[in-house]
Amino acid sequence: MLSHDRVWAAIDALAERYSLSASGLARRAGLDSTAFNKSKRLSSDGRPRWPSTESLAKIIEATGASLDEFTSLIEGRAGSVQVASVARRRSVPLLGFAQAGAGGFFDDAGFPAGQGWDLVELPAQSTESSYALQVQGDSMLPLYRNGDVLIVEPGAITRKGDRVVVKTTAGEVMAKVLERQTVKSIALVSLNPDHPDRDIPMRDVEWVARIVWASQ
Repeated sequence: MLSHDRVWAAIDALAERYSLSASGLARRAGLDSTAFNKSKRLSSDGRPRWPSTESLAKIIEATGASLDEFTSLIEGRAGSVQVASVARRRSVPLLGFAQAGAGGFFDDAGFPAGQGWDLVELPAQSTESSYALQVQGDSMLPLYRNGDVLIVEPGAITRKGDRVVVKTTAGEVMAKVLERQTVKSIALVSLNPDHPDRDIPMRDVEWVARIVWASQ
């Protein structure tokens, strides 16, 4: 049965299937980044607000999905896992890179410390230990833009080629590609060719967290 809740759940599921946030899906489709925000799904008087057929057509085209694929998400057939996962999303701390680099915001294992953070919903790829970092500046272009949200997982096993966020004991926070990690040092490849690769002694590394999802 076609319902307001299932149509919006299908949009969330489509975004998740293509490793996008709802705002990332909107941007990819050429829409305003807030078009699919939770706050836009009800009018000011509380009545359900439906997405336009033009918006639906644009997100289907932007992802390369078929109409049948999107319909299956609405009906809970092939996309039943993705639709169900929307209800299981969690809200976790969202920190800026400047906060991540400052003292007192993290414990020794790389987890947020304290309270009072902004919150963000995590996709199904997240775990109980995941949290969000918001990119600030252009040092991670072209892969990550200012304002993009990175979901990171401290303590996760990392391998060569993984995208990671590293914090040094000096308070520097960077997102790079892991080239090599030994007991003595960690070698990182820069995402932005204008910024150098890094080889950092492990004694100068406070924590390493693997990037598991990004709102691109």
